[in-house]
Formats: sequence, structure tokens, C-alpha cells
Amino acid sequence: MVEKVLKIERSRYNGDAAQRLAGNANFCFEGIEGEGLLLRLNLAGICASSGSACTSGSLDPSHVLLAIGLPKEIAHGSLRISIDENFTEDDIDYMADKITETVEYLRSFSPLWDKIVSQ
Repeated sequence: MVEKVLKIERSRYNGDAAQRLAGNANFCFEGIEGEGLLLRLNLAGICASSGSACTSGSLDPSHVLLAIGLPKEIAHGSLRISIDENFTEDDIDYMADKITETVEYLRSFSPLWDKIVSQ
């Protein structure tokens, strides 16, 4: 899933690729708000979060992402997703495809994204 999601322009995989909790991935996408991303993914049947489990419900960007030096506007476009041994390859492909579609959709009408790509 990580390889597919990182094909999205201006996406970022947060944290160390090897030294991390298995089945947990955190991404940031420039030019979108995590809230819109979560709502659209939820409609597609995908449960995710934009922050850590201990701060769910907060609209503030992850304090961890801010602490590792991400600007607030990028940290706001974060996505935390977890999978376990019950997920199939088809499930993972579906999630990666829906994440890609959703990021592209949200960017299609984002004035922030227009500003980013015109720089």
C-alpha cells in the first residue's frame, strides 16, 4: 500500500520505514485537509484517522508531525491507517486506490493546491 500511495504527487510517508509499529502507516498530502480526506474515505468504507489514537476527535494537526518538523499546513493533510493480518491484497489495493482517488478529488477544487503547483 505504501508504494502505491507514495505515487501520489507531493505525498509523504511519515516516520521511519523500518522502525515502526507493524500494520501502521502515516502519510501527509500537501494541498488538502485531513478532515475532508477522512470523510470521503469513510464514505468508501475505509476507517482512518488524521492524528494519533490519543488525539482522535481533535482538529489540531498531530503534535508528533509538528515535532518532526512538518509545517502545520502539511501536517493538516495527514492520514493514519492501520491494517492487520485479516486484510487481503484486494483490501489493500482498494484502500490505496481510494486514497489516491480521494486526494486527487479534493485537490481538484483546492485553491491551496493550485497555489502549491503554481510555485
